[in-house]
Amino acid sequence: MTSQTHSVPTADQIRRAPKVLLHDHLDGGLRPGTIIELAREQGYENLPETEPDKLGVWFREAADSGSLERYLETFAHTCAVMQTREALFRVAAECAADLAEDGVVYAEVRYAPEQHLEGGLTLEEVVEAVNAGFREGERQARANGHRIRVGALLTAMRHAARSLEIAELANAYRDSGVVGFDIAGAEAGYPPTRHLDAFEYLKRENNHFTIHAGEAFGLPSIWQALQWCGADRLGHGVRIIDDIEVADDGSVKLGRLAAYVRDKRIPLEMCPSSNLQTGAAASIAEHPIGLLRKLHFRATVNTDNRLMSGTSMSREFELLTEAFDYTLDDMQWFSVNAMKSAFIPFDERLAMINEVIKPGYAELRSEWLFQQTATTSGSSRTEG
Repeated sequence: MTSQTHSVPTADQIRRAPKVLLHDHLDGGLRPGTIIELAREQGYENLPETEPDKLGVWFREAADSGSLERYLETFAHTCAVMQTREALFRVAAECAADLAEDGVVYAEVRYAPEQHLEGGLTLEEVVEAVNAGFREGERQARANGHRIRVGALLTAMRHAARSLEIAELANAYRDSGVVGFDIAGAEAGYPPTRHLDAFEYLKRENNHFTIHAGEAFGLPSIWQALQWCGADRLGHGVRIIDDIEVADDGSVKLGRLAAYVRDKRIPLEMCPSSNLQTGAAASIAEHPIGLLRKLHFRATVNTDNRLMSGTSMSREFELLTEAFDYTLDDMQWFSVNAMKSAFIPFDERLAMINEVIKPGYAELRSEWLFQQTATTSGSSRTEG
């Protein structure tokens, strides 16, 4: 008999499996109903739809353009309703609760404080509102029988000139729920090297940062993010595939940059559904994550923007299991990769791996034993 521990997990098992999320944008994961309610409260009248289901469809279709620039335009509506303390608190709390409901046990959620100042808030007030919202969402999750820990990543926009200011803000709140720094936005024309002062500051402060790179612009952005800026992780990094040659006989040759990324165990924050929308991959089956998994890169699975992609961590893993026949063992491999790469202290990462993630997958893998016993017992009674 073939062990069912090596079979493709069911949708229910995927949902219950403990998952780790490193790349999720706060302003890309709002509930459509919340957007509508906040717009009504704040007098924002530019929403393209005013019914939750229709608005959700609009966001997904608008993001399905194949262009990163067009994809980013959808954020004008979500950011517009995230300009008050109450709105930020609510969105953050709902984010944590939604992720926990989906089986996420640890998440790092990023947002750009500079994009939430139109209502008169200061940068500090934005951070404190979001942090408080995450703590409330964690409490709601516990009340509903789930466990999650959420850390914030403060993002600077790569086309703006506030990266050092945001880096200093991230450092100031590093003991109050902020676990690191990020830069995001359109890659073409805005290389990460424009923000070297921010990265040098963070390195002097022994702080952590990730950089959006290798999504739309390719290998030069990955090289700059690593060798000039010193990134701990790569946001997306999907274009590292351009430095990998696969011969007709299946043999693989890594270029020097790809070899460096693998040798140094640099985490890749891969977002399959989002990559399809922005044109970084043609299909899930053709997504580089399949090859990168086989080659043992430090690949992780992420959602990027749950609203725009109509996705969740469970949905991402469902798509990957369908495309690559991934098992619970593969899911655990991705989840442990992500937890190893998180921006919290080593002992806390280790405890999450050994006390939450591995036991969770072990329990799921053992279920087939009890199912098999029940089936066998039932057959014996029938035969008797």
